[in-house]
Amino acid sequence: MLQQDTFQHKGLRKRLVDEIRDKGITNTDVLNAILKIPRHYFMESGFLKFAYSDQAFPIGAGQTISQPYTVAFQTQLLDIKHMDKVLEVGTGSGYQTAILLEMKARVYTIERQRELYLNAKALLEEMGYHPHFFYGDGYKGVPGYSPYNKILVTAGATEIPEALVEQLAVGGRMVIPVGDEGVQAMTLIEKISATEIKTSTHGNFMFVPLLKGTSK
Repeated sequence: MLQQDTFQHKGLRKRLVDEIRDKGITNTDVLNAILKIPRHYFMESGFLKFAYSDQAFPIGAGQTISQPYTVAFQTQLLDIKHMDKVLEVGTGSGYQTAILLEMKARVYTIERQRELYLNAKALLEEMGYHPHFFYGDGYKGVPGYSPYNKILVTAGATEIPEALVEQLAVGGRMVIPVGDEGVQAMTLIEKISATEIKTSTHGNFMFVPLLKGTSK
């Protein structure tokens, strides 16, 4: 059963949106999605004071719900258009998934941690969101539904997975943190043609590592 979404929660979201706007997020669709989606739904009820702080927070299985600014930054860099077909690698809590859906993307989301996969699926469906859910190895993507206009990776990779590049449509964009376990460079990959990509970096961030395989 969903928690309540009170005037207090909505006021805290408004303050959070103002904070990340002040940090440089300008895309109004991104800001409106963050304003609308109750982030506290994705955290245990005892952690309200953290739900609308601009910080990451543990969600179990060694994973975190990303800092709202990081969610907004990645989403803005992805440049979501109405009805874009988006592959999200790392469903996690499902919060980023909800942001993409609220922006009217068609979302295919894959998670390797079975506990998180089941929890996010149940929560998002209760909220009325219906992405395509997959339990599996994010490094491999979901080739059966490719190509994707956009690919968003929500964990730090040591390298750019070739399988994901292959699943990106020509003209598409992939946003992925790339680096070691200490810090990653937010990397934008633009697919110019079937054989050519353009890569650029957009600041350093810290993510949990992108792991291969699946958990039991």
